[in-house]
Amino acid sequence: MKKIAIVAAMAIAAATFTACGNSTPKADLKNDVDTMSYAMGMAQTQGLKDFLVGRMQIDTTYMDEFIKGLNDGANAGDDKKKAAYYAGIQIGQQISNQMIKGINSEVFGEDSTKSISLKNFMAGFIAGTTGKTGSVKMTAEEAQQIAQAKMMAIKGKNMEKQYGPNKAAGEKWLAENKKKAGVKTLPSGVQYRVIKEGKGAMPQDTSTVVVNYEGKTIDGKVFDSSYKRGEPITLKANQVIKGWTDALVHMPAGSVWEVYIPQQLAYGDREQGQIKPFSALIFKIELVKVGGK
Repeated sequence: MKKIAIVAAMAIAAATFTACGNSTPKADLKNDVDTMSYAMGMAQTQGLKDFLVGRMQIDTTYMDEFIKGLNDGANAGDDKKKAAYYAGIQIGQQISNQMIKGINSEVFGEDSTKSISLKNFMAGFIAGTTGKTGSVKMTAEEAQQIAQAKMMAIKGKNMEKQYGPNKAAGEKWLAENKKKAGVKTLPSGVQYRVIKEGKGAMPQDTSTVVVNYEGKTIDGKVFDSSYKRGEPITLKANQVIKGWTDALVHMPAGSVWEVYIPQQLAYGDREQGQIKPFSALIFKIELVKVGGK
């Protein structure tokens, strides 16, 4: 007999986690149809337990509760009221186990002591779902904009608190660096020291440029280098961090500068590989030429 695959339906079956008390039916194999029915039911369970434990994270201690819900769901047939209830359970669990955890991770990072308000999240979710007058405090479009703005503000505040010492260290370093001989400061706050003065054309911010570079943090750790890769890169002057763009448009082709970039003109509160949020950065930039290869 060809096995009937129903693994994809397991997530739907999982929505029946409810202790409604239906007893487990006893097999009564009186004829071929009875035997076939039992065999087909048994055949569908291959891999089910692993799926429940591995994919759905069900605690096998509560398998009896799963069976109760399974029976209740199977015997509900096309009962629309129960179907709606089970769908609510399924989505509610997704909110608790996936959405809330995902939002917390995005907003609060690794700080497990903080969480968004489940009560207010559910109030907004239900208001948006039902549209009942009096419960809706904003339109869906407004909600998207407000949620994004608030999330970015809270995330930025938390990141600044967590990485405040890194930000302060960068500011202190730049304040001391600008006093050094040969260091100049552009209006944006980008500092630079000319290693070699070029005599070629000066790019616009929309120009394509060919550059060699080495990037490092203020403690001297190199995080990227075209020199190590053995070839320069070609890029648009305005498609890099702001500090790079500001330096490039002031460099004649053939120049080699050491550029010191404040965190707000680098990656700000974003973490980029070895670069921590709010990091001031140092780049050796060699403007090979203006224009493509």
